[in-house]
Amino acid sequence: MRPIPEDFTQILLVQVTDEMTVNFGELGQVHPVYATYWMAKHFEEAGRKIILPHLEDGEGGIGSEVEVRHTASALPGMTVTVTATFVRQEGRRIYAAMRATNELGDEIGAGRTTQVILPQARIDDNFAALRERWAQWQQTQAEA
Repeated sequence: MRPIPEDFTQILLVQVTDEMTVNFGELGQVHPVYATYWMAKHFEEAGRKIILPHLEDGEGGIGSEVEVRHTASALPGMTVTVTATFVRQEGRRIYAAMRATNELGDEIGAGRTTQVILPQARIDDNFAALRERWAQWQQTQAEA
């Protein structure tokens, strides 16, 4: 991992769609505004933008933590700006602060993310092992 400059910042622009509003499936539509779980996704995506320019060949990053405080709303059609700022690196862990604002300038959320830097081959091997375990489990369920 190449060093990340202090206060390195990345921006993610998101146009809120109807799909991004609060809908809990079984419970149905709840609020016609940008959902907290979408904000969490966008925080992780913005955090990934922090690490991508600094990865060495053969390295990958995997999200390990997302913290979200959702404090105000954004309507479908509004643009949300997610600002990710590098905070620190501890070993393989990269910490970033998140701030989300709607296009009116209201802060609608804040939080942080953690990405873990690993050899990409290790990440791929872990996913392959999980797929194999699941396939074995499914086979035992089919035989039962």
